[in-house]
Amino acid sequence: MAMTKGRQREMLESVYSCIAVFFIFVACVELCDAATVVDVYRLIQYDISGVPFGSRLARLNHHVAYSPFIPGADLSRAVVIIPIREVNITFLRECITQKKALGGLLLLLPQKFNSESKDDSKEGGQMYKKEGMQNILTELEKLLINAAIPYPVYFAFEDEKIDAILAEVKKKDAIGQSPTATTGGYKAVTANPEPRKLAPATITNIQGWLPGLRTDGDANQLPTIAIVASYDTFGAAPALSVGSDSNGSGVVALLEIARLFSRLYSNPKTRGRYNILFGLTSGGPYNYNGTMKWLRSLDQRVRESIDYAICLNSIGSWNNELWVHVSKPPENAYIKQVFESFSSVAEELGVQVGLKHKKINISNPRVSKS
Repeated sequence: MAMTKGRQREMLESVYSCIAVFFIFVACVELCDAATVVDVYRLIQYDISGVPFGSRLARLNHHVAYSPFIPGADLSRAVVIIPIREVNITFLRECITQKKALGGLLLLLPQKFNSESKDDSKEGGQMYKKEGMQNILTELEKLLINAAIPYPVYFAFEDEKIDAILAEVKKKDAIGQSPTATTGGYKAVTANPEPRKLAPATITNIQGWLPGLRTDGDANQLPTIAIVASYDTFGAAPALSVGSDSNGSGVVALLEIARLFSRLYSNPKTRGRYNILFGLTSGGPYNYNGTMKWLRSLDQRVRESIDYAICLNSIGSWNNELWVHVSKPPENAYIKQVFESFSSVAEELGVQVGLKHKKINISNPRVSKS
């Protein structure tokens, strides 16, 4: 989603190709004995206003290690392989912030999160709570996409081939034997070239409008309700960002609201005294650039008539919960009224609604994706 010249180009200076590639795991005992091919997904790489984020390298040709805690081990030329369920977020954050040297990082995802997997019962012989894993993934994703990581980072799904490799690597790590060409082990090799800049794409916004009912002799501009959703997906691994929740759920909700109100507004007897403005915007992950472009393109009279605006995002809850994010203090009378209205309707539907207050730092040119 790229931008035209000027301000938009400043917001997104470069995006790099991130596609599903493959690892070749080579079993090495002086000479290569065998090779195992595994599909992997590279961590996203992008720049905003010249600031780099994500994994900055792609090519790998290093031995595989399991634990980054091996005393005295030099992991600058080793690919550390860790199942997501065993990830130590604190340690990983320290590695990234302190810029510790790693040859590469391979994070293993449970098959439960593989959209192509038909087996939803077990992961490596153990049962996992999907909600708990989702929380770990969410925290991990925030960490990875908001940092510049100077080594290749990949994701792969656990399967029998990777489990067998991991078990063998763990054995060597358990006895403190670092993988080398002489001690044996596995080497992770990628055949893909280093990433290249993608040409800027075009931001496309979609707008709908339902005019409210104006009474005879009413010359005043009717107030407007704006309902907005960003339709882009964004995640640590672009090839895995299917967007069923962020933000497929928001798009579906907006379209359904538009369908229902279009029926009501087709009859003057059920048409409200509010205009309703619908907006599907692009460029959400890039500082909401599409939303900014859309608002600037609106007629000033329409923009000034907006009395209430709501953005629908990530409302496909795992546990039947919805969160109302506000920038004004929760004690604000208007915020209280809106929240109480949501809570009243939600209670009838058996849904819990919570309130999150986050001030907007207008001096910060970048909106956090967390």
